[in-house]
Amino acid sequence: MTVKPENQPTADNGFDDIAARLKSHHEKYGDLSGMSLPKIGNLLKKTTAVMFPHFAVAENDDLSLEQRLQLLEDAFYGLVEPLCRGKDVGCARLLVHGFLSDLPDIADLCYMDAKALVAGDPAAQSIEEVILCYPGFYAVVAYRIAHALHKRSVPLLPRMITEYAHQKTGADIHPGAQIGHSLAIDHATGVVVGETAIIGNNVKIYQGVTLGGLRVDPDQRCKKRHPTIEDNVVIYAGATILGGETIVGNNSVIGGNVWITRSVPAWSRVMFRPCDTDEIVPMRARRAVEN
Repeated sequence: MTVKPENQPTADNGFDDIAARLKSHHEKYGDLSGMSLPKIGNLLKKTTAVMFPHFAVAENDDLSLEQRLQLLEDAFYGLVEPLCRGKDVGCARLLVHGFLSDLPDIADLCYMDAKALVAGDPAAQSIEEVILCYPGFYAVVAYRIAHALHKRSVPLLPRMITEYAHQKTGADIHPGAQIGHSLAIDHATGVVVGETAIIGNNVKIYQGVTLGGLRVDPDQRCKKRHPTIEDNVVIYAGATILGGETIVGNNSVIGGNVWITRSVPAWSRVMFRPCDTDEIVPMRARRAVEN
């Protein structure tokens, strides 16, 4: 025999009360315009399918590129139109068409990113492997798409695109960051690039790197809070570089686990120095001493 608790609500009264209270709670947040991260994932899938034939093949629907572009325009418009309603960003349809016209240039930049990964990672066997398998490449593709929308003042959507990629790859790149060509993010996990960061050309970043701010006070919102990384810099795993006035000069190498809050001249090498004074003896020399 099933015993029903006396205080369990019935569908007729208890749930009505709970629903009414939750609806009141929902009103605090306003209209979220039907946005969701699964929708963003589908949008990115459609976008990558028009930029890379590798992803178009996966769709297996025999659509022409022109048909894919039409479907993509409709998908973008369905998300952008309610977001831009009442905001001074111009006609949503023209905005979306303008963004789609950016895609060939975005694809060119992404191809350069893929080439940089192949050139800098001996484990990478081909451009195709990077495009299909590398989370760092996917994170940068999502950033470049989001950045193009960010420059066109589309609200919310660029941030959701990079957040979807963050959850998928472990790399958190703000759409407002300014990034040059041929960026190679290897492994991706734990990489953080802040909103006002500037990254030059041919930069390589390993896992766990943070380009962050020294302060998180609200009065810093409109200021440059994140560092500038000039051309041809390599930043190894676990490095933390902070501050809007911090500049890492071109052709520098930043070693793993360093903490940087001041500028680094060009052609510098910054390395972590252990706090202990233990001597590290090569095995061959140790054997000689022991004998």
